[in-house]
Amino acid sequence: MEPIFATGIAAKLRSQWDRDAGLGQNHNAVKFLGQDYGSLRAQCLQTRTLFEDSLFPASGTSLGFNELGPRSSKTQGVRWIRPTEICLHPKFIVDGATRTDICQGALGDCWLLAAIASLTLNENLLHRVVPHGQSFDSGYAGIFHFQFWQFGEWVEVVIDDRLPVKDGKLLFVHSAEGGEFWSALLEKAYAKLNGCYEALSGGSTSEGFEDFTGGVTEIYELNKAPSDLFSIIGRAIERGSLLGCSIHITSNFDMEAVTFKKLVKGHAYSVTGVEEVVYRGNMTKLVRIRNPWGEVEWTGAWSDDSREWDNVDRSVRGRLQNRSEDGEFWMSFSDFLREFSRLEICNLTADALQASQVKKWSTALYQGEWRRGSTAGGCRNYPATFWINPQFKVALQHTDSPGQSECSFLVALMQKNRRKKRREGQDMETIGFAIYEVPREYLGKSGVHLKRDFFLSHASSARSELFINLREVSTRFRLPLGEYVIIPSTFEPHKEADFVLRVFSEKPANSEEMDDKVTADLPDEQHLDEIQIDPGFKNLFRQLAGPDMEISITELQTLLNRIISKHKDLKTDGFGKEACRSMINLMDTDGSGKLGLAEFHVLWEKIKRYLAIFREYDVDKSGTMSSYEMRQALDAAGFKLTNHIFQLIILRYKEENLSVDFDNFVTCLVRLETMFKTFKTIDTDDDGVVSLTFFQWIYLTMFA
Repeated sequence: MEPIFATGIAAKLRSQWDRDAGLGQNHNAVKFLGQDYGSLRAQCLQTRTLFEDSLFPASGTSLGFNELGPRSSKTQGVRWIRPTEICLHPKFIVDGATRTDICQGALGDCWLLAAIASLTLNENLLHRVVPHGQSFDSGYAGIFHFQFWQFGEWVEVVIDDRLPVKDGKLLFVHSAEGGEFWSALLEKAYAKLNGCYEALSGGSTSEGFEDFTGGVTEIYELNKAPSDLFSIIGRAIERGSLLGCSIHITSNFDMEAVTFKKLVKGHAYSVTGVEEVVYRGNMTKLVRIRNPWGEVEWTGAWSDDSREWDNVDRSVRGRLQNRSEDGEFWMSFSDFLREFSRLEICNLTADALQASQVKKWSTALYQGEWRRGSTAGGCRNYPATFWINPQFKVALQHTDSPGQSECSFLVALMQKNRRKKRREGQDMETIGFAIYEVPREYLGKSGVHLKRDFFLSHASSARSELFINLREVSTRFRLPLGEYVIIPSTFEPHKEADFVLRVFSEKPANSEEMDDKVTADLPDEQHLDEIQIDPGFKNLFRQLAGPDMEISITELQTLLNRIISKHKDLKTDGFGKEACRSMINLMDTDGSGKLGLAEFHVLWEKIKRYLAIFREYDVDKSGTMSSYEMRQALDAAGFKLTNHIFQLIILRYKEENLSVDFDNFVTCLVRLETMFKTFKTIDTDDDGVVSLTFFQWIYLTMFA
């Protein structure tokens, strides 16, 4: 194995071990770019200098690459200035974080600012993102830090406080009062996380919701609301979810235009409660809405001073009616559906909720990747490759309530790090997922990766509403009790991306990645005495081996390449010395570094078997193995491998066109067999674990 390849895999393993040990949780965030806030701040205080961040410099590269690039009029005359130079008495937060601290600048990130505004309504969530104890007073060192949820883990981002200023004013987000800077610094940290300020242009409030909470968002267009939406809202509020609603705008003239019943278009509201009351003998559904501005309230039915309250039981009225102009108001659910256009529900994970929260979502999160040639199978329109996508199982074991037969759950598929790739001209891939019922023979089993034939003969039970080029696709489902497999994919095969798959269920549901267990079911080898070996084979061996009657690496290379050249249907550039060394290492039982007659005979039978498998699974007769042919061929050879190991094999043995030729195919099988046999030899107590000294590790890896 090449050193760089091996060290990269080792780093990945170490990273996974760190995460398994708790790194990436909110109380133990990953240090973005390796920067540690505590040590950097202490260093600045000791040297009496203000922090200057070389990893997000005060220069044009941090602003952007196109609209905010070096040639843009928007960036001409921009200077980077610290708050202490902007005003006499700058403050980090004054009287708590409020919506008026968030005024948009010359950047199209209102989606982000709406999410920050919602965050200010929940102090517990706010301080997960904006840690306590930061100020411009004692201990000021020009350094600040913030925490964001990114694709399954919390990340701590350190920044200096040099902010872009043009014509004497902050270029981007600023507070209405001008002397408060937490929101501008938060925006800078988020820009650093995504590569530059321009990467934040355009987005959905749900994206901000999720990066500030670690929750998962579902979006409902209210003109197509499901029949049980009122129940969904009620159950979400019980679980502490963040709920936002808005009215679509048809043009920029509509932005923040006020309707005749005092609702603001294009403005983010919060949904804070639901209730059913008896009104004139009938049950009436109500929704409580909050305008973050703290004023401008709905004046229609069920508003603060409306007559409807006069026909409600006095005790109910006393509990619900609110007559102050505080931005919070009730409206009927039917008016809510008619007046508002969209509802976004951010469902929080248990760790983000207060301890007093009784009802919590049951959650599972999986990291995955689509890679050309190994796990990027595309959607169901591509049956030859669809099955090679990663597969995840969810077991629905509890119905929503007694007497029902179905379970509610939410599936969310998110592609990672796409904003950062904008600078390279890349954007979102088109993503989605399909859900299949697990066949009876695989119920309760985890070490299974469903193969092509299953998907050719079974229809899906459910699927994402669309394949779409958004950061996240999420859909709520209700399915009968049972086990289901979720297949996330890009629309077309061979599209590379990393993803996070999350499953939220109202009742506990077991879930896991479905993958083959790593096993090797190898046929018994027939070790013949020399007198039992065919005379013709012996004669061939004598000619090659020479007087010492043993075949060296060079002699084996000459023999194999002479034979393989006669098979015109096989594509190969010949067996190299390393491949031949691997074969001798596998078969060399006496440690001579050469093969005797009996050893060579076993190898020869093995290669003939590999050739038969290669020809059988080279379905298109191309003389090479495509990635999905290769996986089936490895299976036929007795090797069951996980997606990750198969991915490494393709990276290691593929040609430029992602195909595997015959010599690489044989080398791969020989190395796999060597690894299995070596481990089995060392694992003397057969418990699947071995312990090695450094000398033993070096000895094995150098000669395997």
